[in-house]
Amino acid sequence: MSAIALLPAARRIQRIYLVLLLGNTLAASFIWGINTLFLLDAGLSNLEAFAANAFFTAGMVIFEIPTGVIADSVGRRASYLLGTLTLAASTALYWLMWLWSAPFWGWAVVSVLLGLGFTFFSGAVEAWLVDALRSSGYEGELEPVFAKGMVVSGVAMLVGSVAGGIIAQATDLGVPFLLRAGVLVTMFVVAFLVMRDLGFTPDRSERPGKAVRTLFRSSLTHGLGNPPVRYLMLAAPFTAGVGVYVFYALQPYLLELWGDEKAYSVAGLAAAIVAASQVLGGLIAPAVRRLFRKRTTTVILAAATSAVLLLSLGLTRTFWVALLLMAVWGVVSAAGGPVRQAYLNDLIPSKQRATVLSFDSLMGSAGGVIVQPALGRSADLGGYGFSLALSGAISAVALPFLYLSRRQRAAADVTRAGAEPPEDSAAPPPVKATEPSDPDR
Repeated sequence: MSAIALLPAARRIQRIYLVLLLGNTLAASFIWGINTLFLLDAGLSNLEAFAANAFFTAGMVIFEIPTGVIADSVGRRASYLLGTLTLAASTALYWLMWLWSAPFWGWAVVSVLLGLGFTFFSGAVEAWLVDALRSSGYEGELEPVFAKGMVVSGVAMLVGSVAGGIIAQATDLGVPFLLRAGVLVTMFVVAFLVMRDLGFTPDRSERPGKAVRTLFRSSLTHGLGNPPVRYLMLAAPFTAGVGVYVFYALQPYLLELWGDEKAYSVAGLAAAIVAASQVLGGLIAPAVRRLFRKRTTTVILAAATSAVLLLSLGLTRTFWVALLLMAVWGVVSAAGGPVRQAYLNDLIPSKQRATVLSFDSLMGSAGGVIVQPALGRSADLGGYGFSLALSGAISAVALPFLYLSRRQRAAADVTRAGAEPPEDSAAPPPVKATEPSDPDR
């Protein structure tokens, strides 16, 4: 019987985490299948549409550290509640931009606000889960927990993206955005009632400005200053940045292959297939992890396979082949995700967890700021197929950094660290594993 099954407190924490993921992903996914079409329908070009997405990721870059500080110094619950309200309000503004056929600068401003909303979530929920589980006495590995989260997110994405596409076709492209705002308000109420900070005491001893500087220095020490974490973060701009572009570019690309630019349900199908692939990837992630001794083996193989699949996806001109490649890409990406999450969390201390996780998200967002408009422009010049093939080449740049993280031989690469890394020290926590060898698997 698993450790989670023996611990009622851990079961409750996991249930709350899964409910939060379910609500967040359902709200977000209402528009995932039609977001690019929504922007194009508002009169934006491909360059402007993906530039608007880049402003969204720029907002995440700007606000990741400040909101991470809020999570670490005020509380993870407070950060989540602020995120639901900010994201609901900015989503409503997005709908108004479409209604008013707003100029590009309006989309840029509201996209930054959307980025702010998401930064309240990034790092905070994951940090809340890990600390709360450990406070409950849970001593198992984190992959199964994150894998269940991947499955729940995939199911929510499947339901939301299909529903969003169908609703948009039955009504108009704006209605899914209103549904998203409504679900986010509901999640505020749910989190207010059930979410409590456990296993973590917010540090409120410093003034906000000084707290930002202190936690930023700590995030550098335990993030970029810690070699295995550093190389994971340096890989993020090439994987996360490309991943966001690919997801949204698949919508118009599949419509192009299908031959009907108004078939919004086909765009919803694209997001739904990625969602179903995510469910399958989450289900097999623990088993995939057990195939290899080192976590980084799974992460590297997933990144390499994803790059090849994206290149192939960009080269095909057959709708059904593109669907198959997209599904496999989704499974591979999802299977590697929980392993990377577990590896990263086992390398950082609790006190700086939300900030370091936010910094990791910042690195991925920073890549998106550059990659998305560049790939959007490449789609204008050479078509979506060309931009997807280019995405595969860019994502392959992450591989050397992932290999360098593996070469550090961190104890967390082999198994979950038995002790929490030091809370505050001048040097990063020790990372060498006891075994001298570095087997291929």
